[in-house]
Amino acid sequence: MPPSAPAPRSTRDGTAAGGNDIRVVCRNRRARERFVIERTFEAGLVLQGTEVKSLREGEADLADAYAAVQDGELVLLNFHIAPYRHGGYVHHAPRRPRRLLLHRREIRRLIGRVAERGYTLVPLAVYFRRGWAKVELALARGKSGPDRRQEIRRRDIEREARREGRRR
Repeated sequence: MPPSAPAPRSTRDGTAAGGNDIRVVCRNRRARERFVIERTFEAGLVLQGTEVKSLREGEADLADAYAAVQDGELVLLNFHIAPYRHGGYVHHAPRRPRRLLLHRREIRRLIGRVAERGYTLVPLAVYFRRGWAKVELALARGKSGPDRRQEIRRRDIEREARREGRRR
């Protein structure tokens, strides 16, 4: 009888361990509407215990979040993580500044780009990869009024074309 392959290990949430499985917690849906994204980065996120548990339950909001440089470090500001329901008396502050983990060289490069006029760091998504909390950060430039109107006009034209295609 031939030896059988070992069964794949699995984690608590049912995904295969050791793989590159990603579990998205929340997305910043409006970021792509409001900004022209030039480059994206994956950064680690420094969290406290109850924050991780709350994130695993999907209790987070990236709507008003942004990244900034403070004392030579990247910090995620205005990122809301709801207090953990089963946390007892130990809770975290929902909107506290959270450190982002990137290589020093990348941080220096981002500091230089953000110093240029019009650039900002916008979080696009928060997710778990191999059990570690990560943030997809974008180096972005704000869209001006005419750019946004043009984008809306383009979307309306595409929607009309899809409707015509379905009618035929």
